[in-house]
Amino acid sequence: MNRENKRRKFNHENYKTATCMEGFTCKVCGWKVNPPIYGERHRNHCSNCLSSLHLDNEPGDRKADCGGIMEPIGIWVRKNGEWSIIHRCRVCGHLNLNHVAPDDNPAKLLSIAMKPIACPPFPIEYVRELEGTLAN
Repeated sequence: MNRENKRRKFNHENYKTATCMEGFTCKVCGWKVNPPIYGERHRNHCSNCLSSLHLDNEPGDRKADCGGIMEPIGIWVRKNGEWSIIHRCRVCGHLNLNHVAPDDNPAKLLSIAMKPIACPPFPIEYVRELEGTLAN
């Protein structure tokens, strides 16, 4: 069953509490994504490219009409040390968080986490200038 059919067939209240044991094919990279394992209840993003689809307005409600690609734009580390992926919809700009699954692509996770350091939003020379002004 693909994600479009999930939206039609799931009882919205039941989806939040019931475990989803179906896989899907990623619309971005074509990767065959298996059902969640390791205790996860829902698989809501591709384990290879970490992309998702905009299906929910609130987690698990399956009421979003957008259906756009949710691209991973950042990593958020929660207080307990658990990582979450920040997704932004390419169509409407909606932001949401998804827990990192144990079988997610570690290289892709690290590349997203390191992006602000590898490509800072300002010239790196400004850091040296700032260090000089702080030392005085």
